[in-house]
Amino acid sequence: MRFFRILPSVICLLAAAWADEIKIKVIDPQSAVVGGAQVVLIPRGSATPAAVASTSAEGLVVFREVASGRYQVQVLAPGFATETADLLPSAELVTVKLRLAPAAETVVVTATRTPVPTEAAGADVETLSGAQLETMQPVASDDALRFLPGAVVDTQGQRGGLSSLFVRGGDSRYNKVIVDGVTVNEPGGRFDFGTLPLAQADRLEFVRGAQSALYGSDAMTSVVQVWTRTGSTTVPELRFGADGGNLGTAHGYLSFAGARGPFDYNVFGEQFNTSGQGPNDDYSNSLQGANFGIAINDRVSLRIRGRHSNSLTGVQGEWNFNGNPLMQPDLDQFARLNDTLGSVDLSIIGPSRWQHRFTGFEYHQQRTNVDNVIDPGRISPSFGNIDLPFHSIADLNRAGFEYQGEYVERSWAQTTVGYRFEDENGFVGDLLSLPIDHGLRLNHEVYGQQQLTLGRLSVVAGARFVHNGSFGNKGVPRVAMTLQALRGGHVFSGTRLRFSYASGIKEPLLEESFASGPFTVPNPNLRPETNRAFEAGIQQGLFGNRYALTATYFNNLFRDQIEFASSPTTFVGQYVNVDESLAHGAEVELQGKIVSRLSLNAAYTYTSTQILQAPLCTAANFCDPLLATGQPFIRRPKHSGTALFTYVGRRWGGNLGGSFVGRRPDSDFFGFGINHAAGYVRVDMGGWYALTSRVTAYVTLQNALDKHYEEVVGYPALGANFRAGMRFRIGGE
Repeated sequence: MRFFRILPSVICLLAAAWADEIKIKVIDPQSAVVGGAQVVLIPRGSATPAAVASTSAEGLVVFREVASGRYQVQVLAPGFATETADLLPSAELVTVKLRLAPAAETVVVTATRTPVPTEAAGADVETLSGAQLETMQPVASDDALRFLPGAVVDTQGQRGGLSSLFVRGGDSRYNKVIVDGVTVNEPGGRFDFGTLPLAQADRLEFVRGAQSALYGSDAMTSVVQVWTRTGSTTVPELRFGADGGNLGTAHGYLSFAGARGPFDYNVFGEQFNTSGQGPNDDYSNSLQGANFGIAINDRVSLRIRGRHSNSLTGVQGEWNFNGNPLMQPDLDQFARLNDTLGSVDLSIIGPSRWQHRFTGFEYHQQRTNVDNVIDPGRISPSFGNIDLPFHSIADLNRAGFEYQGEYVERSWAQTTVGYRFEDENGFVGDLLSLPIDHGLRLNHEVYGQQQLTLGRLSVVAGARFVHNGSFGNKGVPRVAMTLQALRGGHVFSGTRLRFSYASGIKEPLLEESFASGPFTVPNPNLRPETNRAFEAGIQQGLFGNRYALTATYFNNLFRDQIEFASSPTTFVGQYVNVDESLAHGAEVELQGKIVSRLSLNAAYTYTSTQILQAPLCTAANFCDPLLATGQPFIRRPKHSGTALFTYVGRRWGGNLGGSFVGRRPDSDFFGFGINHAAGYVRVDMGGWYALTSRVTAYVTLQNALDKHYEEVVGYPALGANFRAGMRFRIGGE
């Protein structure tokens, strides 16, 4: 009889042992929910996780059928510190509150494609949070990037002018740019940072160094990645605002977001217009976007994102050289850019400790640059009137599919594997000089990465195999190691040593591989441009890790760089791999929190560059001597520096950013004899004040010192300009 009395109790205990449910809610320091955080459930005393999941838009994750016992959870959310919490057996809901952390401890994604603290990422990573971006009020991504360590931004002209990013001496086409998981570079790496708006950006990450092992072509010296906000409030939230300023500037925006049950949504739009400074300097850009998510069940979720932007820019061309207006500006040239991207992302948790993500994506770019009228005032010493009519176009499309799997073997080991297919297709040329070049590439790539944390040593090792429709097969490795050499005390709070070796690749532009016509011969045998990169550095924590002082030496050897080789008699030629160059130098960076809400990020970069081999740059080929063997790279300063102070409080916030760029080689290319661009200092500032919980006033001032300078020779930068406005919030929580 006793057996029959005990049996029901035993059955109930066994059922409870295998059917427990653990519910976790993740919130930020202001108690707002945090979606997309990785939550690892670990049995106490074990190194093997029981389960891994990601929080929903409502900040929730549920672990079902968990064996009874004592557990702790580890939460990694981008932009916050890693948080670990013990679970109480009696708690029905465990709330984990995240905290903001010093930059070295902040969780990032881009460096490893998975959430990881910056100090263990094995790369130099900079981040801008949504709160920082909202305080800075950048018109486009170049306004934000220029204040980040290691970034040199050169804009040809003013608003909407072609804006290029140079990192560690690399070319402007050596940066991979990703928006909502979709690559937005042209095939071959070209990208304009001056026309990428950051409205509704949740965060921006900027990783320096060769990252082709994880991201493939174009990630030769950096990766820039932007994510759009997801809706998170149960009560729908409508945000809208407008601002205006000098130079005929007007700006308006609107978003509608929320989360209800399994659904979350964010629909937004923005319009920016300015008359600019001087003739034919107007610029306008419109943006529309949406971000929808649905949690199909606890383990499966679907996310759909889309963005469309359309910009129109007046192009003055080169005319004012280091303060001397040697030509009149172009009065009729204009450029139009139309971008559309979309992605569908299916995430599956499990079985066991696996996480799977299947992504379909497409990016379409239409670019037009037109000059119909010959302006008589645009005369150069070498070429006479340079204002010849043209109508250049580019119609480019990239579509494909990617799978990424993550497996957490132990609390100290994680594996990432993936496969990517992309179809690159495009037409490039001039409608006034036919034919139009057409290119098609079908690319297949597989990659893998292993992350290990072995006591004081962290190791990240990975490789990628690329089968490219143009250059065939190529493998690219990367290994990075971080060693905590000293734990330190209060003043000197730990010393870390870091080393990495990597290869980078960049596929040719479509016009380089497939160019055709009476003066161009296609070259299907073009190889990718490559980078052999290594770096070594030290990071010193200071004052209880409130500050981190980092010094890094980098060395990049660029090979197989592409140039156009033509006959001096027939002028017929083709693109070939001939050039080789070297860039090396050092970066020193200080990051920290002066007080809990005031952050500092300051850096100095020294870059030494040299063209090692440029056999086609001769006087017979009319090559500018600045591009010859032995010369430093144009537009790369030896000395540059940045400083960014950001305060984000409950009632007010503000930022002060400074960018110093030293003298650097540059050319007018027209025979005026100009061989450099002068150094300059740019200071931006801004701030906001919450009049009520739902009404905020803000102001931003760019080039506050009203400096007259040029980032690219012949293109005067915008003088002091300001915007002031108000934003409103209806609904939400």
